[in-house]
Amino acid sequence: MATAEAGNAPGAVSANKAELLAIADAVAREKLIDRTIVIEAMEDAIQRAARARYGAENDIRAKLDPNSGDLRLWRVVEVVEEVDDYFKQVNLEDAAKLQKDAQLGDFIVDPLPPIEFGRIAAQAAKQVIFQKVRDAERERQYEEFKDRANEIITGVVKRVEFGHVVVDLGRAEGVIRRDQQIPRELLRVGDRVRSIILNVRRENRGPQIFLSRAHPEFMKKLFAQEVPEIYDGIIEIKAAARDPGSRAKIGVISHDSSIDPVGACVGMKGSRVQAVVQELQGEKIDIIPWSEDTATFIVNALQPATVARVVIDEEESRIEVVVPDDQLSLAIGRRGQNVRLASQLTGSAIDIMTEADSSEKRQREFIERSEMFQNELDVDETLAQLLVAEGFGALEEVAYVEAEELSAIEGFDEELAAELQNRAAEALERREAAAREERRSLGVEDALAEMPYLTEAMLVTLGKANIRTLDDLADLATDELIQKKRPEQRRQREPNNRPEDKGGVLGEYGLTEEQGNEIIMAARAHWFEDEGPETIGEDAVAETPQ
Repeated sequence: MATAEAGNAPGAVSANKAELLAIADAVAREKLIDRTIVIEAMEDAIQRAARARYGAENDIRAKLDPNSGDLRLWRVVEVVEEVDDYFKQVNLEDAAKLQKDAQLGDFIVDPLPPIEFGRIAAQAAKQVIFQKVRDAERERQYEEFKDRANEIITGVVKRVEFGHVVVDLGRAEGVIRRDQQIPRELLRVGDRVRSIILNVRRENRGPQIFLSRAHPEFMKKLFAQEVPEIYDGIIEIKAAARDPGSRAKIGVISHDSSIDPVGACVGMKGSRVQAVVQELQGEKIDIIPWSEDTATFIVNALQPATVARVVIDEEESRIEVVVPDDQLSLAIGRRGQNVRLASQLTGSAIDIMTEADSSEKRQREFIERSEMFQNELDVDETLAQLLVAEGFGALEEVAYVEAEELSAIEGFDEELAAELQNRAAEALERREAAAREERRSLGVEDALAEMPYLTEAMLVTLGKANIRTLDDLADLATDELIQKKRPEQRRQREPNNRPEDKGGVLGEYGLTEEQGNEIIMAARAHWFEDEGPETIGEDAVAETPQ
């Protein structure tokens, strides 16, 4: 804009001093950027135009005084004894004409006369200024929004592109992608819309501000706006889960014993929760009292269904919930919605079963474990069933438990306890030997058996996953090795698991992240055999994923 006017004038930098400064001020105000940036863009445009006039080989500089509007144009040359580049160098004799005290090695200024902008030069200068101003505007937008994640913002729908909604935020644009919109919500151009800032990324085309109306955090922020106790920190939303546009659950706790968290969130005659429901297009919200006791929280989360029993498997992060036969469909919910939201709320996979199914499962496990003890320990059915009834479910538990615990079982004595432990240890050795043979038949190197924490059974699993050498193991990231499957409810109802949900190769063995890191570092050690110990430690740690 500035240079276009300049190009129409007959003189040097054409527009007079006052006009140049006025244009710089107007652009800075319109784009909400620093005036200095506009001045620098003008200088850059003038420099490029001058190089096009006098030759691109010249080192030409331009300076626009931000106060007076005076423009100075000059060429920088180096004083040398013998000139090789006539565009950027000058000998001592010629330099003296420009600057009396010039010496070898100095860089001196050769003033240039003002230039006249032709149509092409003016257009090129205009593009330079526009690009500089656009870059500055994008940087300003990024700096303004980069620290505003999880903040609710209001904007106006500007356009809809391929199902994605572009929102005018005043000083920038944000986008609500299709998967972050509330299903069946129709947003038209000109509608005012509230959303939460999910993420702000710096990209070549400018900062990308991603918004959401479907994220659980959006619902939590809406409650904070409607419920003063949440805003003040008296009531805290500990967990939230949503099926956008349909149903949601939030777990709340009060840090003041005199305030009921559920009642405060519901409000007088439901006024507070209804305000949130309306913003979420009629989404039904269950407000649940949060409890540190996982079982209690699970019972609350599965409301309105009645729960008979909760069994928690902490190692697998799975929860088995037993409900009466007539409560099964209510607990699962329409299309699994109720149990899915409860699972998201607790962060654990939940299996729903009836009391009849639970009884059948326990009976089946009892028989399987009894038969295993009969076969592996070579004991009769009565003794095997007694071990299972006392809570023993694996050979390791029998082999490594304190002898006093075994001998304390009614009908057992120290001699029988010792014999059972010996037989269990022998059975484990047989298993280890069988696994070793299978591992070798799979082609897994013996070097892998020397890695810390890896058992023969784990090595068989690695072999079946085509990880058979130290390099194969060393190429894995820690997560790829030990990450557990992502908690998800009722896997039997969701057979089409995504690949990223399958977890690490050894995810079923319960290795910790520290153990996984140690295994990976040990496998990579041979890469650094020719390097010093300090380098080994630094590189290994640097390459091990956190």
